[in-house]
Amino acid sequence: MRGEFLGGLVGAGAASTAGAEAPARKPVQFQARDFGAIGDGVRPDTKALQAAIDACAEGGGGTVVLPAGKYLSGTLVLKSNITLLIEAGAVLLGSRQLSDYPSHVPAFRSYTDTYTERSLLYAENAQNLAIAGRGTMDGQGKAFSGPYKMRPYMIRIIQCRNVTVSDVTIENSPMWVQHYLACEEVIIRGIRVHSRVNQNNDGIDIDCCQKVAISGCEISSGDDAIVLKSTADRITRDVTITGCVLSSACNALKLGTESNGGFENIAISNCTIYNTRLAGLALETVDGGVIDRVTVTNLTMDHVGAPIFLRLGDRGRPFREGGEKPPAGSFRNVTIGNVEATGCGKTGCAVAGLPGHPIENVTLHDIRLQFTGGGRYQDVAREIPENSAKYPEYNMFGMLPAYGLFCRHVRGLRLDNIDLGLERPDERPAVMFDDVEEALVQGCRLQSAASAFLRVRGSKAVSLIGNDLSHAEQAVDGEGVFQAANRLP
Repeated sequence: MRGEFLGGLVGAGAASTAGAEAPARKPVQFQARDFGAIGDGVRPDTKALQAAIDACAEGGGGTVVLPAGKYLSGTLVLKSNITLLIEAGAVLLGSRQLSDYPSHVPAFRSYTDTYTERSLLYAENAQNLAIAGRGTMDGQGKAFSGPYKMRPYMIRIIQCRNVTVSDVTIENSPMWVQHYLACEEVIIRGIRVHSRVNQNNDGIDIDCCQKVAISGCEISSGDDAIVLKSTADRITRDVTITGCVLSSACNALKLGTESNGGFENIAISNCTIYNTRLAGLALETVDGGVIDRVTVTNLTMDHVGAPIFLRLGDRGRPFREGGEKPPAGSFRNVTIGNVEATGCGKTGCAVAGLPGHPIENVTLHDIRLQFTGGGRYQDVAREIPENSAKYPEYNMFGMLPAYGLFCRHVRGLRLDNIDLGLERPDERPAVMFDDVEEALVQGCRLQSAASAFLRVRGSKAVSLIGNDLSHAEQAVDGEGVFQAANRLP
């Protein structure tokens, strides 16, 4: 794992040195059927599979192999130095009985203590573990109902180091599909997640983790597809997400909602998003914590509620019962670029901080967005509530007063080469600034007619330079905007 994070150099060097001194150790395999696993999908195989895992661990590690067949199982506890290999044609079939998933209360406490204590695969304080193969995990999630603790996760891995999950297909979870909590050095690569059979079917949850690489995954989920969380006072940082294909009944890519520890050094790139009910990209901190140094580039989206939603709020939920309400967090140093989105809903995109707690230093560049349109002038004139403590979603303010970008309580904003278009007429302006300071808008263009390009209220140090505003009835609705070299109506 460490070799993979370092580009393979460490692993390659170690292998060549070891080869000069002694022959490489042959991987040790533990066949599930040798421990009594039946694999008929009817008779429980939990004891046999756990026996194979335990024997592998006691022998110093190796690979536990599930060959073709259906292995009905309750909770399996993974241990250090083990690869669980689910071969092509093999299905690890989650039991339909909640009693087959005993509670595991982790030492690391977080807000997720309120969600669940049960999972199909569980590991805690282990290292060098992997789940791999071309087979399938099926949680039979339709069989479960009720509140959080009545529905197990598929995978829950806590305070582990050097974790790899690759190539498997994971289907039909009763709850979150995967939860990685307080882990370090995690690789999730080339997996398929298809889970829309129950509530809270998040595809991947990365929570209070560090050094995480997610790549080449295909996810269709009933809740957020890939979501970074921080449900304790430990930051989630040094995360890359790249090359994924995502669809969600909620948000496709999200930081937050739970943000107590915050997020730093996050890079997202080269993802395609389709048929997503809420936001394609949502960056949110509402329970304290910081969002700092986040870059997002090369996204394509089709049929999303909103392509981009950025929110600094103040729900202030403590992660421990009876804990003090955390203060409002901070949101700064975010760059989003090279985004193409069609079929966007008519609400618009919000970049929204709070009075006295602005979002800071955000750059949006090289972005082309096409919205449904259909907004009315009364949407422009209505008062937009702050909703400081409300659960954050792109539609939390109702219909926005701009069809493209509504920016409020923002300091240090740059819009560079933004193209905004409509499928049908809209009476709202394309962009609105409310309490925005130090904004530079340049190289932007309207693809469709608009009442105004920019509506400005209570803002200062706004510059509008070198934009094509020829499709707007007026360039600016408001005062105090420096304008130069724009193509005017």
